[in-house]
Amino acid sequence: MTEECLRQHGDCHDALVRDESHALSGRRVLLFCANTAWSMVRFRHGLLEDLIRDGYEVHVVAPEDSEVPALLAMGCRFHPMAMSAQGRNPIQDLRLVGALLALYRRVRPALIFHYTIKPNIYGSMAARLAGIRSIAVTTGLGYVFINRGIVSVLSKLLYRLALRFSGQVWFLNQEDRMAFESAGLVDGRKCTVLPGEGIDLDFFAPPAQPDEPAPDQFRFLLIARMLWDKGIGEYVEAARALRARHAHMRFLLVGPPGGENPSAIAQRQVDAWVAEGVIEYLGVARDIRPVIGAAHCVVLPSYREGIPRALLEAAAMGRPVIATAVPGCKDVVDHGETGLLCRARDAADLEAKMEEMQQRDLDAWRRMGNAGRAKMASSFDERYVIAHYRKVIRALV
Repeated sequence: MTEECLRQHGDCHDALVRDESHALSGRRVLLFCANTAWSMVRFRHGLLEDLIRDGYEVHVVAPEDSEVPALLAMGCRFHPMAMSAQGRNPIQDLRLVGALLALYRRVRPALIFHYTIKPNIYGSMAARLAGIRSIAVTTGLGYVFINRGIVSVLSKLLYRLALRFSGQVWFLNQEDRMAFESAGLVDGRKCTVLPGEGIDLDFFAPPAQPDEPAPDQFRFLLIARMLWDKGIGEYVEAARALRARHAHMRFLLVGPPGGENPSAIAQRQVDAWVAEGVIEYLGVARDIRPVIGAAHCVVLPSYREGIPRALLEAAAMGRPVIATAVPGCKDVVDHGETGLLCRARDAADLEAKMEEMQQRDLDAWRRMGNAGRAKMASSFDERYVIAHYRKVIRALV
């Protein structure tokens, strides 16, 4: 999947590079714009560190959060930028374009990468107005394609406009790319499919002394933002049913609040589940590895993903996974080999798959975890992704 996927559109990228007529400033300055500083640290710290070692001056633009010190410690230059997740106020959106435009003109990077919907749309517009090349990285289709309504319609119109201004558009799975192309949102000649954000196999290594499941206990873990679209409601419903038959099963939930996302789960709802005793909510984990290492299976019943990072991390650490048979998730999971796939929005099917996982003998559980680790090494090693970034950056900067 990896090297073939990245080579597939290599000729197209080379043509785009040749077609660019205006010269860059020659400064080795790169700028990354995302909707959270947290995502830049969690998903792309290896990339940022490697680019800084390569001698690039790396700037990150995002709303300020608790991960800003980690970016600064890496050597990044950070620029706080407020972004409303809902995007229903056109005045605020115009202000965002203006603020990004002023920043881009001041920093004058040679190349800008935009991640997620707000930066992809408004950042691409600002980059075009500033006369700076940019690349849009669509990390998942999320609320825009999962749900219908005026927000979804308007977002697609804005995508169609803004992606005309991006020199390249990168996707994390083939189905997302096809969805954008079939909806007329992007010129297919601009598109590349990456193997997700990649995973650092040295950092996310199996525990030296793995915590293996015993007959009288089994721990499930869901790692995600607190969004209904992540299938958290189905997870809770399945957990409630399983606890009635297996009193020693534990169901853990880890991840940040949903914020202003239209699919956000209210904190009072999470608190109610905890009070009921159906789940244990651990909040945000600074280092997710001990949490994954203490779990016996990682579950993600999401409605749609780009390439889900939580599943990559779990598989890299030798943990079997359960996910929905939807774009993104099914790219990561080989049903019956590295994990199990269930139907989306179906708590009963999720419950059945979780019980099936719990009933596997220890040898079968180990084989599934080892197969997941091998798949990560062959298809999702972050070195493939970083090599692609370097190739494109060298061609453009």
